[in-house]
Amino acid sequence: MAAMIPEPMQRALDLAGNAAQHVSPNPMVGAVVVAADGSVAGEGVTQPPPGPHAEVVALEAAGESARGATMYVTLEPCAHQGQTPPCTDAIIGAGVSEVHYAVRDADSQVDGRGQEALEKAGIRTIGGEGEEEARHINEAFFKHRTTGLPFVVAKFAVSLDGKIAAASGDSRWVSGAEAREWAHVLRTRIDAILVGSSTVVVDDPSLTARPGGEEAERQPLRVVVDTRGRTPPMAQVLSGDAATLVATGPDSPPQWRASIQASGAEVLPLPLAGEHVDLRALLEELGRRDIVTLLVEGGGVILGAFFDAGLVDKVHAVIAPLIVGAADAPAAVAGEGAYRMADALRLREVTVERLGDDLLVTGYPEPAEAE
Repeated sequence: MAAMIPEPMQRALDLAGNAAQHVSPNPMVGAVVVAADGSVAGEGVTQPPPGPHAEVVALEAAGESARGATMYVTLEPCAHQGQTPPCTDAIIGAGVSEVHYAVRDADSQVDGRGQEALEKAGIRTIGGEGEEEARHINEAFFKHRTTGLPFVVAKFAVSLDGKIAAASGDSRWVSGAEAREWAHVLRTRIDAILVGSSTVVVDDPSLTARPGGEEAERQPLRVVVDTRGRTPPMAQVLSGDAATLVATGPDSPPQWRASIQASGAEVLPLPLAGEHVDLRALLEELGRRDIVTLLVEGGGVILGAFFDAGLVDKVHAVIAPLIVGAADAPAAVAGEGAYRMADALRLREVTVERLGDDLLVTGYPEPAEAE
């Protein structure tokens, strides 16, 4: 039986999980300060860089009540100077007597050093309360810090018969208005969004986050995988204020590269893996740029390549109550795929929710076990 999570820690987890603003590349953290008399003296969530971390926000709210208090925080407090001073210094200076943290920080600059600093100052420190929940909230952060790679989320909208467009290529719209709004909100909470060149040529998407029909203040990096140089210089993905990165192969035409760069986008030449851009090399480069979460939106060829390479960490599949039919209509995922059903990727920890008339299926892929 799982250990009970103390009420203040559960509150801190709720604060982190429901934070209104995306704070990447920092983790989403919640903190609660409980005064010596048992009352909640302050709460906080980490602010977007270079804003303060959750611990400092909660301590400022608590004021003098922090002296002798207990802090509950969803991640081990940092003990190093980054864009903000060490949180351990703020905790020690405020006179907090005890700190409970849910999970140890995987960042190599922390990773136990926060607890060590607090205990050296005489502050009792307890870890592990709500660890599973805290890891889930920051699943992308933990992957990035331990592997250097972004957390890859594959997202697609399909008909009941698995098609993402009609036989003509028309894909507007597979999903309903509620699902499309959900997708735009999702875009505000990721660092980069990726499509293949075929999607750009056929659909000409802008790939911006527009919740409520309005351009979000913070836009994800737009990434186009274009091995041979097919993206038109006038494509919408190259326009607007959001940054765009076009990953291409070593043999794409120099004049095409120049036209893409003239639009304001960055061209990133990468080696090939087979006939296409090496996706792992691309992920490594994005990871170096502090891209913590990458949303892959298609089309079927690029999604198939990510699945075939075992690079997908999470799946969001929107299933619409439509029947497209047509043998030539494109499917959501292409690539080599599974030769036998036993080889198919199955999802674990599956959840299903309604988005209007559509269903959102979310889960984590894991390869089939060997017989």
